[in-house]
Amino acid sequence: MQTTIRSPWGITSYGAASVQVAPDVARIRLGIDRTEGSPEQAFAAARAAISGLREAIRAHGVPDGQVSASRLDLQNSWNGYGADRQFLGYRCQAAFAIEYRDLDSLEPFLIAAVEAGANQVEGVDFDVRSKPALRAQARADAVRTARAKAELYAEAAGVRLGQVVHIEDVDPESIGSGRYRGHGDSGGVSEADLAPGAVVVSAAVVLGFAIAAP
Repeated sequence: MQTTIRSPWGITSYGAASVQVAPDVARIRLGIDRTEGSPEQAFAAARAAISGLREAIRAHGVPDGQVSASRLDLQNSWNGYGADRQFLGYRCQAAFAIEYRDLDSLEPFLIAAVEAGANQVEGVDFDVRSKPALRAQARADAVRTARAKAELYAEAAGVRLGQVVHIEDVDPESIGSGRYRGHGDSGGVSEADLAPGAVVVSAAVVLGFAIAAP
């Protein structure tokens, strides 16, 4: 079986790393949905719910700067299809994105938001605010992993590792399904990556090294 050498200029090494931390913020998407007999009534009902929701959000210590309105629209509402469909009224929808940092009181906050007028919890995503720094740490760890692997290959082949001549950032989401499928090291998914309540920040890199002159 013939093997094609795609990089005859030196040693190519792939490295990946992950940093796992506890989340410190929840990004919540809430919706308000009201249907009334007229546009004015629909807006009034939605406006009252929005006011109640705003009060509940502030009561839980969330500043206005951590709340953003992402949608407000009005449309006809129907039930059924074709000749049998029935006009229900005018539907007003509003959506909010909230950055909530007191995770210990997240459940009471969601209950208060629903009781205040939000009738849709569209999603709650956990994240970490220091992600740029954690990503930088993961990238540095990935480079060290790739270099250590290249040094092992060079030693096993009886050559000396030269300078870095190529650096390629790799999307860690492509691990296991892309061109680096055969490089099974720390970039794979493990049980720790799926631990509840943890945020995993990953990075991956491909380094190309020259082979130093003997």
